[in-house]
Amino acid sequence: MSGHDDFAYEPVPGLPAPLPAGERLLWQGSPDWRSLAIHAFHVRKVVLYFLALIAWRVAAGVEMGHTAPAIALGCAWLAGLGAVAAGVLCLLAYFGARATVYSITTGRLVARHGVAVPMTVNIPYALVDSAAVRRYADACGDLSIAVPREHRVGYLITWPHVRPGRFTRPELSFRSLRDVDHAAEVLAEALRGSVATPADARPLPTGVGPRTAAVA
Repeated sequence: MSGHDDFAYEPVPGLPAPLPAGERLLWQGSPDWRSLAIHAFHVRKVVLYFLALIAWRVAAGVEMGHTAPAIALGCAWLAGLGAVAAGVLCLLAYFGARATVYSITTGRLVARHGVAVPMTVNIPYALVDSAAVRRYADACGDLSIAVPREHRVGYLITWPHVRPGRFTRPELSFRSLRDVDHAAEVLAEALRGSVATPADARPLPTGVGPRTAAVA
């Protein structure tokens, strides 16, 4: 039995339709799911929270004179809940990373994301205000792109592929990239070489499949 590819209709993986004539694909990448789990889904904070609950359960049990088996049972119950919560977040990060493809072309940035409902965010270079890189201790990093306020990115439908903490003016963010510095260099070179024309501001056609959220 052959497997089914949910994105088999894409002419180029990560792009909902062929690029316009003269436009070339320069770079593609996807999030590292472990880094995404830590920095977007905050799995490490969840684990620390449950460890704090376990420590509190031990201290409270000793103070109230509970037996060792009772304390151990309470700690095991909390550890089980914590493992389930962390596991669910890791699964979300894993499948989310697998369903995400970031693309840099000679004319735009494209982010295809979404497990259940595929979405595509398309930002022509004519709308790029600025870009910023944030590096993490795990050797991954985020590449964030700001657009004018009147062309804002939808925070809820784009999360977690948005810059953390930017709620009033959301920024598309290529999250948890292993090669974030290389991606930033490619983008900087593409921006320097881009020439804004009316055609640059047109979104890619949606074709069949994912909805395209064009920031234009």
